[in-house]
Amino acid sequence: MRPYRAVVIGAGKIAGIHLQTLQENGRTELAAVADIDPRKAESVASAYGIPVYTDYKEMVLTEKPDIAVITLPHFLHKESAIWCASYGCHVLVEKPMAMNVRECIEMNEAARASGIMLAVGHMQHYYPVNRKAKEIIESGRLGKLVMMIDRRWSDYFTEDRPSWFLNKAQSGGGIVINIGSHSIDKLQWLTGSRVTSVKASLTYLGDRGDVEGSASLQMKTDSGVAANLSLSGYRNVMTNETELLFTDGQLKIEGSRKLWISDKDNKSFELIVTDHQPGAFQAQWDDLLDAIDNGHEPGISGRYGQSVAAAVAAVYRSHETGTEQAVEEAEARIV
Repeated sequence: MRPYRAVVIGAGKIAGIHLQTLQENGRTELAAVADIDPRKAESVASAYGIPVYTDYKEMVLTEKPDIAVITLPHFLHKESAIWCASYGCHVLVEKPMAMNVRECIEMNEAARASGIMLAVGHMQHYYPVNRKAKEIIESGRLGKLVMMIDRRWSDYFTEDRPSWFLNKAQSGGGIVINIGSHSIDKLQWLTGSRVTSVKASLTYLGDRGDVEGSASLQMKTDSGVAANLSLSGYRNVMTNETELLFTDGQLKIEGSRKLWISDKDNKSFELIVTDHQPGAFQAQWDDLLDAIDNGHEPGISGRYGQSVAAAVAAVYRSHETGTEQAVEEAEARIV
């Protein structure tokens, strides 16, 4: 079987990681990169000797790829994904899937109509520490999972962050839609559930832009697991920790690299080694390629991405109303 030809649309930081992964995956062939800034495109493409375009539509029409990777600003996700789908390209779009749920629905409808696979870059499914944590949760080794606490703190308003991230009209929001999507995805995927309601409190104290800089979120899921998510984009000590509390122990995940366990017989934490598992981006691509080969949806399908967007929407509604908000059934509806 010939390799899948893949193009990358957008030449930001994440594009370089996709290019390297695609180069190393024996099932894919790098075809080209597009960015409106030719210098950025040339910078990421030079190591691979592939063509550079300033118009992604021209690139797709010329190169005729099997897969398009979209790493553009959020407000361009829907338009580019639907256009690529209309030309028969499978699509991997970086998270968040789109600006809002309505756009997600339109993208999913376009993918279904075109018969292509639409996936969203929800990386939490592929980090080895998360995969091992999910395995332990499902084994029942620590009893029943009752609570998750997730903390993501780092400076969101740094000078090197592109300005569109901090412009709500282009990003859809701030730390919730961008960083919080990771936390919501982690909650849903680890627990095998969906968020059903949210109580949220946000602040807008950043020194750039018009987006929120912190969020305190209390979430409920259809599996009965409650979650407390804490997001802060101000000048705090960088923190990325997830704690999972069970009836007979607990797990602690530090970033994407360390997993600790404590059970009813051992009240201190013990480090679990996960180095034997494949890297996250390679695992993501293997999952997507297997789905294309076999005609089944990957865990990061557009339909799943829509559920994360629906939870994000409930966060913003809760803050605006000051009340707990249900994740709207119509928004979470899987088309």
